[in-house]
Amino acid sequence: MAAGTGRARQGAAAVSAGPAAQVDAAPAEMPGRAGLRRERGANPSEAMTFRTIVVDDEPIARTRLQRLLQKHADVDVVASCATGEAALEAVRALRPDVLFLDVQMPELDGFEVLHALGPDAVPVVVFVTAYDPYAVRAFEVHAIDYLLKPFTPERLDAALQHARSQLSDRQRPGPARLEELLQTLVGSHAELGKLLDGASRRYLRRVLIKQRGGIFYLPVTEINWIKTAGNYLQIHTASGSYLIRETLAHLESRLDPDLFLRTHRTTLVRTDFIKEVRPWFAGDFVVELRDGTKLKLSRRFADRLWKATEG
Repeated sequence: MAAGTGRARQGAAAVSAGPAAQVDAAPAEMPGRAGLRRERGANPSEAMTFRTIVVDDEPIARTRLQRLLQKHADVDVVASCATGEAALEAVRALRPDVLFLDVQMPELDGFEVLHALGPDAVPVVVFVTAYDPYAVRAFEVHAIDYLLKPFTPERLDAALQHARSQLSDRQRPGPARLEELLQTLVGSHAELGKLLDGASRRYLRRVLIKQRGGIFYLPVTEINWIKTAGNYLQIHTASGSYLIRETLAHLESRLDPDLFLRTHRTTLVRTDFIKEVRPWFAGDFVVELRDGTKLKLSRRFADRLWKATEG
């Protein structure tokens, strides 16, 4: 195999991978199911080339990782993405063998990217994360590789060797193991928040809304209240309501608890949109919002509201 395959192929067509994405190049032809390329007649252990995508919202970190990867002759960096949305589009379009995925990104984080792809469509994953004892422990329990920022070139070499082993031996973590990891991390952000330094958490400032005419970002400060609707959430604003496919528990964990509180197992309310609270019966209450909407406040969540509105 000729040297220099660590760079995106020259002459290949540029591909857009969504907003804030930087995609180096796409190959002239899509890879096969395995995605790996070998020169005919060459030793398989020496001729294997694997395609990678780098995802990190920090430009310096993303550039450094890409530069380090390009030093490896068997690594073909086919895309570099700055957002989770761009990563989703790039993975679906380019079908990489290995995905270097930042954990902490605004709007759509690394865990949500995998959740959106689905375990069966996820390539070999190497998570890239700042110090996070809970996430690191989960990675180790589920035998998922990760790079802890700031990582050394030697640590990256070890991660690459692990990826090579998974690709050549087809011993990558199966869908079941990745699904367990997602259940551990995505499904319990609330517990994760208790273990992390609150100052380091990054709450959502906008929610991605998909409509037939396209997509747009809705600032969370424009959300009045949220209610479950089957497998969806109905987000209510002054200008109308929108459906998103999400769970209430997960969205709640990503919103600032000083701004949003649960009033019922099916309802989330922006605290400064509450007009008054009145007793109802059996220990429950009625919450009246500024637009006249009346919602039930169950005893289970009443204490949280009292604490949030003290003073």
